[in-house]
Amino acid sequence: MDCQKHLFSIDPEISYLNNAYRGPLLKASENAALTDLGKMRNPQELQPSDFFTETEEVRGLFAQLISAQSDEIAIIPSTSYGFASALSNWTDQKGKKAITVKDEFPSGYFAVKRWAEEQEASLEVIGEDSELSWNDKILAAIDEHTALVLISSVHWMNGYIFDLEAIGAKCQKVGACFIVDGTQSVGAKPIDVKACKIDALICATYKWLLGPYSLGLAYFGEKFEGGKPLEESWMNRTNSRNFSDLTNYRQEFLPKAHRFDVGESSHFILMPILKKSLEQILQWSTDEIQHYTSDLKKYLFEILELDLFHSQSSSNHLFALPLKSGLNPQALKSDLENEKVFVSVRGQSLRVSLHLYNDQNDIKRLVSVLEKS
Repeated sequence: MDCQKHLFSIDPEISYLNNAYRGPLLKASENAALTDLGKMRNPQELQPSDFFTETEEVRGLFAQLISAQSDEIAIIPSTSYGFASALSNWTDQKGKKAITVKDEFPSGYFAVKRWAEEQEASLEVIGEDSELSWNDKILAAIDEHTALVLISSVHWMNGYIFDLEAIGAKCQKVGACFIVDGTQSVGAKPIDVKACKIDALICATYKWLLGPYSLGLAYFGEKFEGGKPLEESWMNRTNSRNFSDLTNYRQEFLPKAHRFDVGESSHFILMPILKKSLEQILQWSTDEIQHYTSDLKKYLFEILELDLFHSQSSSNHLFALPLKSGLNPQALKSDLENEKVFVSVRGQSLRVSLHLYNDQNDIKRLVSVLEKS
């Protein structure tokens, strides 16, 4: 695949190696938002079906991306909302154990911490180890006392790839609930929620799904069928599409994950953005995105004479770059930005995140600054 920068409105003078911070909008997504914004001038043209059509299309596209069914997908405003929706329906676990990983993203950590406190359960935080792989440590920690495992699909700071299939299988074996934050890989890396036995997959859309802020998507599996949503929305009821019948109050929810939709889920400006981005990601395919970013990562490591073998535990699209001893990461970040090269500092490393709009020229510009530091 060739570089896809022409599909974005990125300044050609900029090397944006920071998709894990926020993904840029596609030109097609921008145009879709502007089109829908124009429709707001004439609300008399808005039909009842318009409140639902695009959300259902987005459900279907996201389901295709993660190998799920569209009725297993909920529209959420944030990952914290998704975690709360799932965890509030996983109760009666007093004396059990929850597991997460060291330096998990705060919204995930605080969600599992609160759950453990409310359930009077213990919380085990698994860090890396020089003796065992991180994945092996997690698998060893999951036992008959484990009620919940909440981790990211890849670590947000360094791109470490968690073995979701093995972890999911172990969770299923002991009866634990497996919740995954897919924000830093879904849309860039293949995932199959069924093969990984994931019970809930929670994703913000503004990173690798190339969508807008304040909109997320979630998969809820069988453990959450019949669950209680956080809100009492009218939009997820069985008679919600019959506007003349809304006060014939129906308690029944639409099937499966629909019940977990946030209120006002239509998002008339945001939803068209997300729909276009999902269509494009599916057209590219996440396999192709991984192949393309793998080549760029390899090119970078070869120039810097770094050991690519030891970086295989991290993702192709997101990884931490080791820095020279004594080098100040924040000062280096400032030097890079002065040269219009954008990455993130996470901990004591530079986090580099690549997408199809990057090319070898971006890598060369990054290396040029690193070699001067």
